[in-house]
Amino acid sequence: MSGAKRDKMRVSRWYHNRDVRLEQMPIPPIGFGELLIRVEASGICGSDVMEWYRLDRAPMVLGHEIGGQIAAVGEGVERYKEGDRVTAAHHVPCNTCHYCLRGHHTVCDTLRRTNFDPGGFAEYVRLPALNADRGVFLLPAEISYEEATFIEPLACVLRGLRRARLQPGQSVLVIGSGIAGLLQLQLARLLGAGRVIATDISDYRLEAARQLGANAAIQADKDWPAGLRQVNQGRLADLVIVCTGATPAIARALESVERGGTVLFFAPTDPGVTMPIALNELFWRNDITLTTSYAGSPADYQAALELIQAGAIPVRRMITHRLSLAEAGAGFQLVAGAQNSIKVIIEPQR
Repeated sequence: MSGAKRDKMRVSRWYHNRDVRLEQMPIPPIGFGELLIRVEASGICGSDVMEWYRLDRAPMVLGHEIGGQIAAVGEGVERYKEGDRVTAAHHVPCNTCHYCLRGHHTVCDTLRRTNFDPGGFAEYVRLPALNADRGVFLLPAEISYEEATFIEPLACVLRGLRRARLQPGQSVLVIGSGIAGLLQLQLARLLGAGRVIATDISDYRLEAARQLGANAAIQADKDWPAGLRQVNQGRLADLVIVCTGATPAIARALESVERGGTVLFFAPTDPGVTMPIALNELFWRNDITLTTSYAGSPADYQAALELIQAGAIPVRRMITHRLSLAEAGAGFQLVAGAQNSIKVIIEPQR
């Protein structure tokens, strides 16, 4: 690291959503083919607050939506140099396995084993050689570090809408208007959707959906499906995107999809959740497609970067909180509470 002689860094270590501690740990040394990134901004993702998913591995340093600059370059790295402004993928595929060769990069075994060291809620992260080789993206001047934190979630949304095969003119219902839902509605509009309707239990988030382009925003407890028909020209939705893990949202999604339509389950539920499905009514009689999506591929990252660079998705408007590492605990409470916040960003250098 140019001009840096210390060997310790500050991190926000997660024990659970109500216990996030400012601690110190060694700055990770880098080896052959690796990079050290000075983290300037790191977004709190909805998956970061899924305690059931992470408690068995706690304590840990989370954070995978980052923007920063290269602080040190390992031997053998030729494409990047110290000082480059970058974002990076925490999970990267091998590009050669059965799944990658069929376009299913996000179920690649290698992708699920790769990660940052330690995580984005730290002053520095080490990128393993595989991440440095195929998961680093140079930031153009038009993209700030905080805007770079949206590249990963937007990449996931891009893959989701591709999986759902959104067609121009289709009506779209987004169930859950957190950051994922708001990105879904904006991208759907950009890709030519006809009407985009947002739902949530939070008036704050419904207003954000209106401001970001939803044709209608309705309370999730509104009479269903009559309430949807009232704002969608008498029809149900051609595409329903479930951006919340709440179990009632699944039943609502199945009640909301038009004949010949698609339901995209974008957010995970709690473990062990099952739902009865009327096979004849949904599939045989009404020709409904159910699909899911997980993560994004390197190509999705690049596409997301270019959309943000072009100003096609005004991500800066979604930032509601900028906090220091010492304030990360408050940030986790905001995201876990899912109320008066949209995007919460941690700035490790503050």
